[in-house]
Amino acid sequence: MSEQATARALLREAGTTYAEQAGAPLTDKPSPLYRLLVLSVLLSTRIKAEIAVAAARELGEFPTAERMRDATWQQRVDALGRGHYVRYDESTATALGRGAELVLDRYHGDLRRLRAEADGDVRVMQRLLREVPSLGPVGVHIFCREAQAVWPELRPYFDKKALSGAEKAGLPTDVKRLAGLVDPDDYARFSAALVKITLEKGLLNDITATA
Repeated sequence: MSEQATARALLREAGTTYAEQAGAPLTDKPSPLYRLLVLSVLLSTRIKAEIAVAAARELGEFPTAERMRDATWQQRVDALGRGHYVRYDESTATALGRGAELVLDRYHGDLRRLRAEADGDVRVMQRLLREVPSLGPVGVHIFCREAQAVWPELRPYFDKKALSGAEKAGLPTDVKRLAGLVDPDDYARFSAALVKITLEKGLLNDITATA
């Protein structure tokens, strides 16, 4: 297959973002952005992505920073437990409460204010995100990979994990060349597919076999 054909196959077969999997398709509004932040926190730990996604879906009952802050610690723990996020449930419940307070105090519950503070500088945005409790480097990359769908200044955002998937799929590892294979509006989905190629054994063979 040509590089473009491979890219199209990846988008078609594996181009679902984590936010979509968690039942929270991303839009540039406070609640979807906050739910992406929560999901990114959950994915920051060494836990299977499907478990983090399931836990994020359960935590959807607290879809805003205000609702998360006002939930009891036990309510957060219970939601994490329903998603089988049990290894880090207690510490994560605490971190989510503290993170909600930070988002409310600093950004009035609206992460678009974080975007405005970064003023188009991706490194500043990453630094501000790192201030969120328990949001590690992996989580920052996840947030930025998916947020590029609605925040164009992040584009193209292909981190090392996505580039590793590109190499595995025989695609360019130069960011500009890789970005040229798909429409800019599909960067988030394309990046998600490339990451899945890295994480899910046998996925690439399945995709190429059906292309």
